[in-house]
Formats: sequence, structure tokens, C-alpha cells
Amino acid sequence: MAKENQSVPGNQLMDELFNYHVPVLLNESIEALVIKADGIYVDCTFGGGGHSRGILQQLNEKGKLIAFDQDDDARKNLPTDERVIFVPQNFRHLQRFLRLHKITKVDGILADLGVSSHQFDEAARGFSIRFDAALDMRMDQRQITTAAEVLKNFTELQLHKMLEQYGEVTNAKTLAKTIVQQRLLTGFKTINEFKQGVQSVVKGNPQKYFAQVFQALRIEVNDELGALKELLEQIPTLLKPGGRVAIITFHSLEDRIVKNFFKAGTFSEKEIDDIYGGRPENPFNIITKKPIHPGITEAKKNKRSRSAKLRVAERKIDA
Repeated sequence: MAKENQSVPGNQLMDELFNYHVPVLLNESIEALVIKADGIYVDCTFGGGGHSRGILQQLNEKGKLIAFDQDDDARKNLPTDERVIFVPQNFRHLQRFLRLHKITKVDGILADLGVSSHQFDEAARGFSIRFDAALDMRMDQRQITTAAEVLKNFTELQLHKMLEQYGEVTNAKTLAKTIVQQRLLTGFKTINEFKQGVQSVVKGNPQKYFAQVFQALRIEVNDELGALKELLEQIPTLLKPGGRVAIITFHSLEDRIVKNFFKAGTFSEKEIDDIYGGRPENPFNIITKKPIHPGITEAKKNKRSRSAKLRVAERKIDA
């Protein structure tokens, strides 16, 4: 997710939210949904409300928007609009809470993954290496596990795998060993304590190195990839025929998961039908053969948007 200091034409209501978060690929994602004026849509990551407001502008009085966000700070950005239902939960619980609101099918689903600008810029949240703060990184403040708890309790092997898989840290094994050694001496409660404690094994550009390490910690703390997989698995059941799902990712791990799911329609190995010898049909038509990237203007004005990729799929009408 990203932040920039420009107005989005035709979306003046969002100007007040720019200090919180400006949505990446706003026009592209709204256009990709092919919004029906009286449809039901889900914004899985409400945040600053930019994408949600873009959707609302396309809906008439019969339309409905269900906005999910596990971060309680997002609640302050809710518009006064009877068409909006806010669900203060992780999107992994999408189907459950839609059913609680007596919704079984929707016309479109949008998810803008990753960390909002507000979360990066609030020092106390512990997401950014720019500040010294407690090693928190919880998107949902109701959960117990923090980044400090991970660094304190994970085994050396667990740390190694986490740093290697989620952060693609080049010397993940060495860093994991150093963390285990240093935590016995000083412990890691703050960002600066951690950075100073492992400084001797930092490879290459320190800023890039710690960004990768923090990405790994953040993904682990919030179980981001697990939540994404759970969300995707619910979409074929929830989307109406012809309905679309648009997902914006910010690193290769997320993008690969979305790409593969849209391609196969499942994470399970498809079993060959014993009678007909075929495999279950993918319920999706892929709309974006290649992901949509921010344009030159957006990427230039908004550095955080540069890694964004938008993928779109459509529920087959006859699936």
C-alpha cells in the first residue's frame, strides 16, 4: 500500500484521507471490477477508505459495500453512508461475517494487501525501520504475538526458515544464529536494540537488509500468507457468476500465491475424475494475463506504489 500527495480526479471526498493512506492503482482496480450500480461489493482491506469510496461512487442507492479491516485505526475513516457495512475483522473470516449479515453471494471482491502508509508512518506500531519503537508489528492489536515475541521464542531453525522464506534474507541462517546468541545477552524489545544486536552480520545495504528482515517478521506476526490463502479459497463460492476479484500485491510471495490460485482455482492437487478421466474445471477466467503495474506518473510520485501488481479474475458464468 502506498502514499502520495496528489488528488485523484473525480474523487475529491478522499482528499482528507491522503495523510492516512492513498490507494494504489485506484482507477485500474475500480475499472477492473466492472461495477454494477446495484451490486454488492467487498473491500477486504478498508484502510484509509480510498478504494471503498471509489466503489461507492459507482453504486446507486440499492448497492452495498462490505468493508473489512482488522486494524481498529481504520474505523475513523468510515464514511457516513447507509450502504456501508464495516466488519472489524481479518479478511480470512470473509464468508463467516458475510453470512452473519445474510449475504451469500457478492458481485466483486477487492483486496489491497500489505501495510498501509498509516501503519508505516506511526512509529509506535513498529512496522518501520525509520523509527525506534517497540517491536510490535501487529495489524490487529487484539492479537497476542508481537515481533518481539517471535524473536524471543522462535527456535534457531524457525527463525532461519522464516527469514529465508518470508524475507529472502541472503544470510538467513547466520542471522538466525546471531539472534539466538544475542537474545541471551540483551534481548530484543525495541527496533534499535535489534538493529544494534545483529549489526555485525548485516549484508549489503543496511536499509534494504533490515527491510527484508522486517518484512519476514511482519508476515509471520500477522500470518499474512496464511490469511491470503484462506481468503482466496472462499472466493469461488462467494462470487456470483460473472463477478470479479481484484487483488493488489506488493511482493513476490503474495503475487505468486494469487497468480497460481487464479490459474488453478484451488491450492489442492486436482484429482482426476474416476468416471470421465478429467479434472475439475477452474472456476475463473483470468482477466489479467500479466499483472497491471502503476503508471509512470503514479510510480514517480509515490515510491511505495512501485512494487504493486494488480491481478484480476472473473467467476465463470457456466462454472
